[in-house]
Amino acid sequence: MSDWTDGYVAEIDYTHGFYRELTPAHLRFCLLSRGLRAPEEDAGVSYCELGFGQGVTLNIVAATHPLASVWGTDFNPSHAAAARQLSLDGGTANTAFGDDSFEEFLAREDLPTFDFIVLHGIYSWISAENRAVIGRFLRRRLKVGGVVYISYNTLPGWAAIMPLRALMIDHAKAERAGMTERVDKALAFARTLAEGKAGYFTANPAVAPRLEKMATMSRNYLAHEYFNRDWTPLYHADVVRELTAAKLSFAASAHVTDLIDVVALSAPGREMLAAVNDPLFRETLRDYIVNQQFRRDIFTRGALRLTPLEQIEGLRAQRLALIVPRATIPEKATFPIGTTDLKPEIYGPFFDRLDKGPITLADLAAAEPALAPLPLATLHQAALVAISQGWVAPCPEAAGEGARRKATKRFNAAVLERARRSADLTVLASPVLGGGLGVDRIQQLFLLARAEKHPDPASFVWGILSSQGQRLVKEGKPLEDVDQNMAELRLRAQTFTDSFLPLYDRLGIV
Repeated sequence: MSDWTDGYVAEIDYTHGFYRELTPAHLRFCLLSRGLRAPEEDAGVSYCELGFGQGVTLNIVAATHPLASVWGTDFNPSHAAAARQLSLDGGTANTAFGDDSFEEFLAREDLPTFDFIVLHGIYSWISAENRAVIGRFLRRRLKVGGVVYISYNTLPGWAAIMPLRALMIDHAKAERAGMTERVDKALAFARTLAEGKAGYFTANPAVAPRLEKMATMSRNYLAHEYFNRDWTPLYHADVVRELTAAKLSFAASAHVTDLIDVVALSAPGREMLAAVNDPLFRETLRDYIVNQQFRRDIFTRGALRLTPLEQIEGLRAQRLALIVPRATIPEKATFPIGTTDLKPEIYGPFFDRLDKGPITLADLAAAEPALAPLPLATLHQAALVAISQGWVAPCPEAAGEGARRKATKRFNAAVLERARRSADLTVLASPVLGGGLGVDRIQQLFLLARAEKHPDPASFVWGILSSQGQRLVKEGKPLEDVDQNMAELRLRAQTFTDSFLPLYDRLGIV
């Protein structure tokens, strides 16, 4: 009898994560930034996620694209059931979830062809045979001109850490406890070796800090990240070669930092890249320069290059939205090579105008006299920097936003109701973004209090938390006293009202 898990951890469920890079708006923006054409924004778009985990991203894509056809599979029936329940609760009727293996999904005859096929956190964690099945699926089910997002652990960034993972998984195999306990014991064993100055740790000084960071992470995440049977960091060039049979070509990185070498790389690094003519080797060389550990690649099937005028028109029409309170944006941006000062004469008016609501680059320049004389390339770079830092997000066109608002309103109502009993889902759908926005449980409960017209949001939230034996945590310590919890909730409620509620309103969340 075959093992349906195929070596993948299924004993405990994966985390509830939303990944903005998987959304059509983000993928289109990255392709536009590279001068490539993406599938049009129309009602008939078709979207598929392979290995959707808890189905959070897939459901949010469905809620923010109510006329799209959204499909997905995850071999773990617990994941598929959770995704389907979220769909039922949130009213995303345009979804089709299954628990097929990749091979079973490939064999199905009822699937459409897709404009977008996405895989996040899958490709490095499956066997070579399953990667080949995925390649055949992409060949069969991706439309001409379609887009594939695929993320994976990569080399050389993982080279020093690979022995640590091998050590922990061998230790876990020797244990007979449950998965969570095996993860804890493997971490403790590795830390004992590190503290004992074992030669591997002294020869690889970057490993001990990674181990310390792992100790703070969710055990569910660690089990799926490190303890599968199959775990293969891949060179970018090898992934490109594997996907050639599916008629796919590498188009761009979905990690926006990778699109702005002028601020993300040192001058010597940029000079080395500029001297390389072969695009495949140039991308591999870039991974060595930054010691890349994780890639987020966009592939296309028959991508068309935009003319310079088409790219200019596309960038001018690109809509952007601020996704954090204006006051929280610092005066510096952080990149792998260090921090970069943001020119106040550019970024000041740039963020000030975005703080008033979503706007296209063309209208942004027209609305701000200080930005009007600037070349479009400068505004584009400012957008890239802001997106790379998580302050701004690209948005779909305003057309169709009314339909998106109706769909996201029902979905968000279900998420807020869920927040009464659980903190697992910390994202809400935005019709403006065409995707999700991280919103923690406390703020979700403030939104729920507002929806129910409760006169005292802090008391409302405390009633829910205290009834479940829960307390707030401040500076790493739980607040046990009722008065302390209420005081902290009132502070958070004021911050929510002053800074976050206007933001959520601009993004169509309230």
